[in-house]
Amino acid sequence: MNKEKQPIHYNMVIEGGSSTVVAEYTAEYKTAQKYQSEADLEAAFIKLLQNNGYEYIKIKTQDDLLKNLRVQLSKLNDYNFSDNEWKQILNTYLANQNERTKEKIRKIQEDFIYNLKCDNGNTKNIYIIDKKNIHNNFLQVINQYETEGNYKNIYDVTVLVNGLPLVHCELKRRGVSIREAFNQIDRYRRDSFWSESGLFEYAQLFVISNGTHTKYYSNTTRQTHIKERQIAGKTSDSFEFTSWWADAKNKRIADLMDFGKTFFSKHTLLAVLTKYCVFTTEERLLVMRPYQIAATEKILNKIELSTNYNALSKVDKLDKDNNILELGCGGYIWHTTGSGKTLTSFKTAQLASKLDYIDKVLFVVDRKDLDHQTTREYDKFEKGAANGNTSTEKLKKQLEDPNANIIITTIQKLDRFINKNKGHTVFNGHIVIIFDECHRSQFGNMHAEIIKSFKNYHIFGFTGTPIFAKNAGGGGNPHLKTTQQAFGEKLHSYTIVDAINDENVLPFRIDYVDTLKMKEGIKDKKVMAIDIKKAENAPERIRGVVEYILSHFNDKTKRNNFYQLKERRLLGFNSIFAVSSIETAKKYYAEFQKQMAELPEAQKLKTALIYSFGANEEEQEDGLLPDEDFDTSGLDKNSRDFLESAIKDYNKYFKTNYDASSDKFQNYYQDLSLKVKNREVDLLIVCNMFLTGFDAVTLNTLWVDKNLQQHGLLQAFSRTNRILNSVKAFGNIVCFRDLEQAANDAISLFGNKDACGIVLLKSYKEYYEGWENGGQHQRGYKELIAELTEKFPLPINIIGDQSEKEFIRLYGAILKVKNILTSFDDFADNEILSEREFQDYQSVYIDLYHKLRKSKDGDKENINDDIVFEMELVKQVELNIDYILILVAKYYKTNMQDKEILTTIEKAINSSLELRSKKELIENFINTINNETKVYEDWHKFAAENKIKDLEQIIKEENLKEQETKKFMDNAFRDAELKSAGQAFAAILPPSPMFSKDNARAKKKIAVLEKLRAFFDKYSGV
Repeated sequence: MNKEKQPIHYNMVIEGGSSTVVAEYTAEYKTAQKYQSEADLEAAFIKLLQNNGYEYIKIKTQDDLLKNLRVQLSKLNDYNFSDNEWKQILNTYLANQNERTKEKIRKIQEDFIYNLKCDNGNTKNIYIIDKKNIHNNFLQVINQYETEGNYKNIYDVTVLVNGLPLVHCELKRRGVSIREAFNQIDRYRRDSFWSESGLFEYAQLFVISNGTHTKYYSNTTRQTHIKERQIAGKTSDSFEFTSWWADAKNKRIADLMDFGKTFFSKHTLLAVLTKYCVFTTEERLLVMRPYQIAATEKILNKIELSTNYNALSKVDKLDKDNNILELGCGGYIWHTTGSGKTLTSFKTAQLASKLDYIDKVLFVVDRKDLDHQTTREYDKFEKGAANGNTSTEKLKKQLEDPNANIIITTIQKLDRFINKNKGHTVFNGHIVIIFDECHRSQFGNMHAEIIKSFKNYHIFGFTGTPIFAKNAGGGGNPHLKTTQQAFGEKLHSYTIVDAINDENVLPFRIDYVDTLKMKEGIKDKKVMAIDIKKAENAPERIRGVVEYILSHFNDKTKRNNFYQLKERRLLGFNSIFAVSSIETAKKYYAEFQKQMAELPEAQKLKTALIYSFGANEEEQEDGLLPDEDFDTSGLDKNSRDFLESAIKDYNKYFKTNYDASSDKFQNYYQDLSLKVKNREVDLLIVCNMFLTGFDAVTLNTLWVDKNLQQHGLLQAFSRTNRILNSVKAFGNIVCFRDLEQAANDAISLFGNKDACGIVLLKSYKEYYEGWENGGQHQRGYKELIAELTEKFPLPINIIGDQSEKEFIRLYGAILKVKNILTSFDDFADNEILSEREFQDYQSVYIDLYHKLRKSKDGDKENINDDIVFEMELVKQVELNIDYILILVAKYYKTNMQDKEILTTIEKAINSSLELRSKKELIENFINTINNETKVYEDWHKFAAENKIKDLEQIIKEENLKEQETKKFMDNAFRDAELKSAGQAFAAILPPSPMFSKDNARAKKKIAVLEKLRAFFDKYSGV
């Protein structure tokens, strides 16, 4: 009788005490007996850190901080510094007055060894952090550290690593929004982190908590947020990019005490600081999220485990419950699209390549465009870390080069190398092979050829949409049907439900616009297919869809919203239009050109078209989108000529020189990709290209006239759901076919049976009229407006702090729900309040914002610290100077008699953050208007003259260098950014001592910067 094989338990290498992310955490919930103040919360947190093995030390001043730093670095390096040597380290390395935050981050991440010239003439390597043996580092905790920059500040809790403040924690009492802690750290950067010796600029990580909720983020997340917000825009590095901590099962660990036991365990914190941060070539510090770390360690563990048990070059054998019967060499990571798989795979490849017994790491993608894209991304993480290749010959050289540790290639090039180089010595090496998006072509013959050729390999796959038995489809190799069959056990998962719950990707909002009605009673699939084909390309349908897109484009992509991206001020988002076939793509492109020819220039969309030869008209049984490569030679003449014509339109607009020939078409693809990412293209028409593996945070809308299901549907939808800021609250999907059941099925398959309630937004009616959530009524737009008009009727007269807070919360809630409702077609003409009424309410909201922001400057704690302003959502309805000039021109036409227009102008200015800075300039211009005035021409002349006069006055008042200052401001207006760091700003200042007890030079910089920023805001966009 056959005995059933029993699961085997293997000794895990990284599990347990030495794993960075705890396998499973059970919170110790305790009912609070009494009110907990911020001081009580701080004391409890410090006590917990002491229990974790941190030394509590009382340090309140810079002198104490420097003395302790000297002691800790002496201990770490087993060396006693002389006073002269310590002065050398401090002045030239640790506290160099010419260096700021990014240089200090680089020291911790990369340049952590200082070459000390000792008094005896020798040189000695001095470490400021030990990355090899992380438990050699010393952890201390301090609190209530006092410093004075622009204002006196007292910091909550700071963790010192070898005496350097590497982690700063800002706490708020329970019930206060943690966003306020985030804003408090903003103020510290502006006011005092740079002061004294500047050691607090070494902070790598920030932790913000109100006891109940706790999040963490890197220093440059905060810094970029500040820098770009000062340009009156918004950034993709903001509060939205703070992270939750969790266990390996993605269960959030939010309470400060639980967070302290896990994230602040000595091993975890030191591992995050030394192994799981990446300082990119763009000088951004990325700190990995818990699921990324867990996946990385699962793979490293499997490499070591299968090596120790000599289980190379075979896939796990699993029972029906997925327990291991026979150990294999790999597995797969299921992390949803948009969750940062590239960073996870990079860190995995980097750490695996450093294992003594691993010869090479191969990162395999299945398309040429992903080859280039991944190499570029890896290069951002670490210049030269990975080796891309443009040919099989170059791949061969890299495989033979002992110094090429990480190689990125396509599966096609690897397959060609194998076929041409049978018996090559590289096949005997100890190799780690990582497949990206392992559900596509890796399941074919090439996959089998690769695993047959390599003799000592580990194989891992990353996917956002795995293939299960349920969605495997027919045909193909029966032993390579599912992701598990191809790679082995599922090592870690982070589904779209997890990602949306953690706010790491956005939910979807789907519109179904019925444009393709079928005759009732048709059962035969072939007849139905013919009928659909005929109907979908009907001229009247194509015309109707294009009309719909053009008339709804601004609402869907929020074209009245300004935000900041990579130092460029952008207006709204952009979109992709996925269509069923090349023939349909051509018809749509032609119709867009035809209809836009009749529109004013300002309303025309920058459209582009791309397709290539491939099986792009067939719907795949398993939902996979067919591959489109860069081969255009198989196109019929008509399709090729049409593509050439569309590329000519592109060339004309962007002054480029591409065509549909093989070489130039690939360059066209790459340039188009970049322009979509930079939001220079409004609408891109595609068949299958760009629907998988393409990331652009500015994309918020996908128009769909194509049958999608399972993998292809979720992959395509996921182009829209990358987080950017609070204005981009969801990914917009507009379907011109009935894909509702297909969408529900795909979301259930790759999330869970209840996923639709999380992944999809609610209906228009629910947002407008309210809905029930867990037994509680959530107010809709209608109820919120009713409360606003009842409690705060116009004209508003708000008396008392409590009423101010109530108004701020209520108007903020209205802004949030209105931001969602504006993308619904039904919201048009249902706004309840008139435009002027909204302006009046918004003016009060902005007044309170400025009032409370001023009261917070320099305060340790403020009675208003539970207030959060939704200023991003205020900015999305910004008016610009052109709107005001139109009103001024109307006023002029009335012979300056219609004073109601002046009231309209005043209300428009007061309701706009952007225009308030220009209020004095606009009012002064209006006062100069007479019967001879040419409004537009004279406005520009008036603004130019005042701009020169105002700058000369600042130069005189602050004794600035004239030519340097004028050049500095010219560059600022050219780049749309006022850069306060670096030599250009320092060069405009008058001479002053570099070091002084009263920080005179630093205060001078702040004073000058404030004046120049006010000048910049006043004249930018004029």
